[in-house]
Amino acid sequence: MNDVSRRAHWENIYRSKAENEVSWFQQSPAPSLELIELCRPASAAAIVDIGGGASRLVDRLLERGFSDLTVLDLSHAALAVARARLGSRAARVQWIAADVTRWVPTRPFEIWHDRAAFHFLTDPADRAAYVACLNKAIRPGGSVIIGTFAPDGPEKCSGLPVHRTDAAGLEKVLGGEFQLVHTRRHEHATPWAAIQRFQFSVFRREAFAR
Repeated sequence: MNDVSRRAHWENIYRSKAENEVSWFQQSPAPSLELIELCRPASAAAIVDIGGGASRLVDRLLERGFSDLTVLDLSHAALAVARARLGSRAARVQWIAADVTRWVPTRPFEIWHDRAAFHFLTDPADRAAYVACLNKAIRPGGSVIIGTFAPDGPEKCSGLPVHRTDAAGLEKVLGGEFQLVHTRRHEHATPWAAIQRFQFSVFRREAFAR
C-alpha cells in the first residue's frame, strides 16, 4: 500500500467510526503510561506519540504535568477527534499530520512512543524509512517505546495485514545503537471483548556514538 492509499484508508476509518468503535480503543492507556514512567522523563521532556491519532495517551500525559508533547498521525480526522476532546488544552500540544516513513523531524525528542503504528509497515523499505526517521528524532540517551502485535497476535487489523514481531526482532531492525532495556506482553481487550496479544519493548539509545 502506497502512502496515498494508506492515508485514504485511515481518513475513512476515522470519519466513519466513533472513537470507541475501533479495535485499538483504550479508555485508559495504562501500559503506555507505565512504560513512559519507567523511562523516568522530566516533566519538560520532549515526547512524540507516533500514530497517536485519537488516542487518550496525550490527555493522560497532560494530566501528569508533561509540557512538551507532540502527536503525529497519518489521519487529519484522527487528530481532529483528539483536539476536539481536549478543547482548550489542545493548544498545549503540537499536532503533526504526516506519514512517519516520510516525516523529517526538525527537533530532537527524549521519548518516542508508538503503540500499533510500526506493525502496519509490512514492506521492509517502509520499516527502514521508519528507523531512519527515528534515528533523526531521538537524541543520544533517549528512549524508544514500541508496541506491536506479538508473534501470536492477530494477523490483520482494520482489514490490513500486519508485521508481527517480538523484542528480538525489533532490536535487530533498530540496529546496534539501541539497547533493549525492558519488554512485556500485554493482552488488549477490544471494545467488543476480543483479546489482542501485544508485545511492548523499551529501548535506550546509546549516549555516545561508537
